[in-house]
Amino acid sequence: MLFRVSLILLSSGLMTVAQAQIANLTLSDVRQTALENNISIIQALNNIDAAQSNVTAAYGRYLPTLSASGGWNRYQSDRPGTDPFIVNGVVIPGTSGFSVDNDFRAGVNLNWVLFDGLSREGGKNQATSAANSTEFQSMRTRQTVIFQVDQMYLNILRTEQLVKVAEENLKRDLRQLERIEESNRVGALSLADVYRQQSQVAADEFALINAQNDYDKAQADLIALIGLDVSRTYTFNDPDVIAAITETAEEPEGSGDVDFETLADSAVSHRPDYNGTKEFVSSRESAVTSAQAGYWPSISAGAGYSIQNNAFNDIARNRSLNWGVNFNWTLFNGFATNQAVQSAEVERRNAEIDLVQSERDIRVEIKKALLDLDAARKQVEVTQKGLISAKEDLRIQQERYNLGAGTLLDLLTASAGLVNAEAGRINAIYSYIVSKRNLDYVIGEQTY
Repeated sequence: MLFRVSLILLSSGLMTVAQAQIANLTLSDVRQTALENNISIIQALNNIDAAQSNVTAAYGRYLPTLSASGGWNRYQSDRPGTDPFIVNGVVIPGTSGFSVDNDFRAGVNLNWVLFDGLSREGGKNQATSAANSTEFQSMRTRQTVIFQVDQMYLNILRTEQLVKVAEENLKRDLRQLERIEESNRVGALSLADVYRQQSQVAADEFALINAQNDYDKAQADLIALIGLDVSRTYTFNDPDVIAAITETAEEPEGSGDVDFETLADSAVSHRPDYNGTKEFVSSRESAVTSAQAGYWPSISAGAGYSIQNNAFNDIARNRSLNWGVNFNWTLFNGFATNQAVQSAEVERRNAEIDLVQSERDIRVEIKKALLDLDAARKQVEVTQKGLISAKEDLRIQQERYNLGAGTLLDLLTASAGLVNAEAGRINAIYSYIVSKRNLDYVIGEQTY
């Protein structure tokens, strides 16, 4: 067993040495990598490009359209021929019945819509609002990914600390096993204590393996999120983050003096997803304008120039030029325009309802974030007291056991209590850090 435990600790040490040769990634490095490689961010940027192309096309509707055309047709006729015949002594030759004719033509046409019932105006405003909404959604996507990066980075540091706790606990119980085995050899302790401590060491090995596995998986999750090669090994260490964690462990800041209404109003003003929803409402209003264009006439101007002949060399001999203004007004189309307007109105009202619900959701998120932050702060304070008590309890039980006044079960219970207290302390500290970052995320003021 001692050999197996040594192998576990040695492998952990070798892993640390091997990772020291790998380039370290700070939180800033990880964030920047995520902004460059994350799939969701890349797709959001692609959506912006597509939305901007729609805006360009909407402006293009104000410009005239110009088209060019050309063609060649060959006409061939094959009919029964006629024989020669004589009329008044004159010989009229017969015909073969076969004829061929060509038609060459080319032309240029210009058309300009002068008025279309404000359909172009509605389309332009709709495309612009949709593009703005897409940009806001892209901003929120970046905020979301960065928040996920922060969570995963902190989770790596948290699980790394839990691995250290598991290692120290294994070393402590291993030293205790050596003392018990020595006492058993001189007859001071029973063999049952040896077996019980051996069982505890085996449980510690199992806990260390699980803790190391959680640490490795936490790294894999972050590496996959930021788009790096999962098969490679990286280290994650940021002095600034460690300093913030240490500061939190010493004295977490309170959240009771934070004004909810101020934070909620700030979130409503800054949240990109809320602003994107507002732009979507605006786009639905413009869609109503576009639908109402069916009630109005359309006016367009056009001009054309063409050339045509049956011989290509003389194609420019026959020329034609035309221009004019066209007026069209659909007086009745089976209520199709009315249906389009009604549908656009319903979409606009639903978008307005979504906007109201979005503000409600933001306020709920702010409230829950404040509650989580306050609870996390209290957990940090409570776990500090619990850790002090657990250390003192283990010291007392260790002394009692060494004097023969306590049992090994009491010592093991105290040791397990210390491990739980240390793990609870670590989890509480990191939970508080994540809660603070979650509050920043739901407010949505950061830009990346």
